[in-house]
Amino acid sequence: MKNILILGASGTIGNALYKQLSPYYNVYGTYFNNKDLRNKKKKFFDSSNIRLISILKITKPKLIINALRGERSDLINVQRNIVDYCTKKDCRLMFISGVNVFDTFHNYPSYEYDKTLSESAYGKFQIIMENNMSKVPFTKKVIIRSAIVFGIKSKRLKEIDFKVENKIPIEIFPNTIINFSSLYRLTQQIHFIINHKLSGIFHLGTDNLISHSELIKKIISSRYMTKIIYKRIYSSNEIRYLALLSKKNRLPKYLHYTVNQGLKDIKIISKKI
Repeated sequence: MKNILILGASGTIGNALYKQLSPYYNVYGTYFNNKDLRNKKKKFFDSSNIRLISILKITKPKLIINALRGERSDLINVQRNIVDYCTKKDCRLMFISGVNVFDTFHNYPSYEYDKTLSESAYGKFQIIMENNMSKVPFTKKVIIRSAIVFGIKSKRLKEIDFKVENKIPIEIFPNTIINFSSLYRLTQQIHFIINHKLSGIFHLGTDNLISHSELIKKIISSRYMTKIIYKRIYSSNEIRYLALLSKKNRLPKYLHYTVNQGLKDIKIISKKI
């Protein structure tokens, strides 16, 4: 059974991937001061107490999935170290990136091999992380660019629930056109990529697009039966695209899904406030 190391296994995507892959692979993960994971000593490593090089020696991974979040200078150093490791060892590298690498382009959705260019600090950071993988042979690297992620336990959904329950206005962007990733389906897609040892850049998200405001309203209406206060934000008078679509590296049809199908993956609670 192949060893997989997930860096950032306590985060939204990292933890979901751990649960998806564990029945099929020997999966290890790192966390940072997460009390819920401290009892799983054999599988999880506290990255605040043990050096990365030691974790690599113990786990001997054939695949490293970098899903880390945190201080950006530290993450860049980690990326350089695992790039060096994967270049020298029999080990593949997967980096979880996102749509912000294209946030300078407003007029159309972005495809896998479009030029990356960002005006945001986070997007520029993601581009640096992607570019750091250039030393890794093509057959040994995967870049996963995910659309905005929503799942039952995702941070974004928790933030929405908190604001609704505390009657805090919900920010929506009517002029921004997006797609999104169902956390449940995202892990299935990544599992397929791993299982088939695919390489390259993959854009993962719904096949169709929706305005940010309409998506948030659909999510909230499926979870709450109450009047919501919305704060509409217009960054400009023009329609702005922040969406990822696939053209070259397309997965099998059964792994594709629409906005409405993805929304069904988010638990419907219909709660009165």
